[in-house]
Amino acid sequence: MNLANIPNKIIEFLKQVRLEMKKVNWPTRGETVKYTLIVIGVSVVIAAYLGGLDVLINTLLEKFIIK
Repeated sequence: MNLANIPNKIIEFLKQVRLEMKKVNWPTRGETVKYTLIVIGVSVVIAAYLGGLDVLINTLLEKFIIK
C-alpha cells in the first residue's frame, strides 16, 4: 500500500460520492411530513394494542391466578 496515493484515493472517493448524491431522488417536504405522520400513527396504534394486551393479561392473571 502506497501512502502517497491515499490523499488521491480520498479525493476520488469524495468526487464519486458527490456524483452519486446528485442521482438520489430526494422526497419532497410534503412526502417527508406524510411518511413521518404515518410512522407516528402506526407506532401509536401498535403501542395501544400492546398496552391493551398488557392490561388484559394483567387483569386475567390477577382474577384467576394471583388471588
